Amino acid sequence: MTGVTLTDAVKKYGGVQVIHDINLAIEDGEFCVFVGPSGCGKSTLLRMIAGLEETTSGQIHIGSRDVTRLDPADRGVAMVFQTYALYPHMTVEENMGFGLKMSGHPKTEIKTKVAEASRILKLDDYLTRKPKALSGGQRQRVAIGRAIVRGPEVFLFDEPLSNLDAELRVDMRVEIARLHKEIGATMIYVTHDQVEAMTLADKIVVLRAGHVEQIGSPMDLYENPDNKFVAGFIGSPAMNFIHCNVEGDKLRIPSLNNRTIAPNIDQPLTSEFVYLGLRPQHLRIAPAPSNIKLDIRERLGGVSYDYLIPPGGEKLIVETRDNAPMKEGTTVSVDFDLDDAMFFDGQTEMRLR
Repeated sequence: MTGVTLTDAVKKYGGVQVIHDINLAIEDGEFCVFVGPSGCGKSTLLRMIAGLEETTSGQIHIGSRDVTRLDPADRGVAMVFQTYALYPHMTVEENMGFGLKMSGHPKTEIKTKVAEASRILKLDDYLTRKPKALSGGQRQRVAIGRAIVRGPEVFLFDEPLSNLDAELRVDMRVEIARLHKEIGATMIYVTHDQVEAMTLADKIVVLRAGHVEQIGSPMDLYENPDNKFVAGFIGSPAMNFIHCNVEGDKLRIPSLNNRTIAPNIDQPLTSEFVYLGLRPQHLRIAPAPSNIKLDIRERLGGVSYDYLIPPGGEKLIVETRDNAPMKEGTTVSVDFDLDDAMFFDGQTEMRLR
């Protein structure tokens, strides 16, 4: 197996640039996830690595080979798509071995490789079935098996779980994590679901509008986001952002009863306002006279999420782990520890440290 390196990679459609000077090194055996909102360029970037989209400028290396202008078949990659793309008239075994058969590999070699992929993916009981007799999760495992059989240097996944229901998504997420652990291959995975990114990745690349916003491990991005976009995208439920007015070296929070705080940062406050970022688990609520209203409480068993409406229209989400009764519409007070807070410049949205 081997790694992937992108150097100043650019993609343009006519005069419209959609990928902007991407520089990225994915190590041998690493599980790298491209994540971001719809239209951010993550699938386009994956297709550039696969050779399905032409790279306008820059270079793509797989291992020591410059593959920027190579055909997809010559790059040593295998791609698993959102749609399973299985041949309906073929059995599972025939679907998995079809690529090797078309390449002229001997039947014994095909059978051996299909058997090994089937063992890894626990498909032995389904080899004689046709796709219509399989569940969605089983079909996706067959599609992954077809990629394994090819023995690629790099696996590429383009939102492979999007067509599955919630329970199957969780199951397949575990299957893919186990697959990576067993075969140790370099894998690049595209998703808009940050939960998938957090649970699967060794490295996450957060994209917005064709630009890389930040690269790091899941916990690096969660605990040390560089800007408001990354802070709001990584984590579920999303981080709360509260408008604060800058008054000298202090911040006044209108929506939290005009509370004044001294932010624990070294950078000077140069903008007129700052965003105070707090994760739902870092806010505390209590029944008390206030102008903050409890709008909705979602009870999920061991945890609840309270949706609050302070004055000014900002909404807050608070994670609670008690089942104390509290009526919707009740006014509550909100508190937090300054050590849990993050601060973002009101104009640039960059993290203030």
